[in-house]
Amino acid sequence: MLISNHEPGVPLSGRLRPLGTRTTLLRPGLTPYLAAWGSQQRIAAAVRDGGPPALILLEHPVTYTLGARGKTEHLLLSEQALRSRGAEVIRSDRGGDVTFHGPGQVVAYPILDLRAYGQGPVWYVRSLETILIDVLARFGIDAARSAGRPGVWVGDAKIAAIGVRVSRGVTTHGFALNVNTDLAYFQHIVPCGLADASVTSMRQLAGEEFDLRTVEDDIIDAFARQFDLEFEPGDAALIAEHQLTGAASGR
Repeated sequence: MLISNHEPGVPLSGRLRPLGTRTTLLRPGLTPYLAAWGSQQRIAAAVRDGGPPALILLEHPVTYTLGARGKTEHLLLSEQALRSRGAEVIRSDRGGDVTFHGPGQVVAYPILDLRAYGQGPVWYVRSLETILIDVLARFGIDAARSAGRPGVWVGDAKIAAIGVRVSRGVTTHGFALNVNTDLAYFQHIVPCGLADASVTSMRQLAGEEFDLRTVEDDIIDAFARQFDLEFEPGDAALIAEHQLTGAASGR
C-alpha cells in the first residue's frame, strides 16, 4: 500500500539522472523503528534538495506499526498488552494497515527521487515487487504478485509486505521480507488488514535458516539492476542519532 501526494495523471518533473546513480548504502543492523524513521526524514529532505538517494537495510526490534489509514481493531491485543510483551506500537505515515517488524526480517527503506525516472508511485511499488520476486527466486522460492493486494505472496501467504510514502516525488518507508521471522508475532494482528490472508517466511518454506547478510546482498544487487544505482557505503552509525526526529513525528 502507498501514500502519495502526487496527483495521478500529472507528469513528475525534474531532471533525469544518468544511469548508475551514486546511492548511499546504510546497513545499521538492529535499529529502533523511530531512529530509522527519523533518518529517512532527514535523508528525504536532502534528496529533495538534490542530494544522493539512499537505501537502508536493517532489522527492527519487535514492533507493530499502523499505517496512516491503519485500523486499531486490526490489533488483536491492546497496545498496552503488546507493550507489556516487549513490543513497540507506533502509528506511521506510510501507506497500508497494520504490520509487524522484528528480528529475522529484512526491512528495506529506499529513499529515491522518482522524478529522476519520470515515474510515479504505482510504478515504484511494482518495481519493489519485482525486486522481491527476483530475490526470492535466487533462493529457490517461487513468489508472485496477488491482484489487488500489494506485497509479494507465495500461494495465499504473504512473504513480504510493502508500505510506502511518496512526498514531493521522494520515497520513504519500503518493504519487509520475512526471512527467519518468528511468525507467532503475527497472531496478535490482522496482517495488512487482510483477515483471509496468512503469512510465511523463507525459513518456513525452505525448512532452514538463512544468513540475513547474504539476503541483503542479493537485495542490493536487485536494487542496483532495477533502479540503475551504484552503491557507496555510508556511515550507518548516524541513524541512531536521528531518533528524536522520528519520535517528534508521532506515535
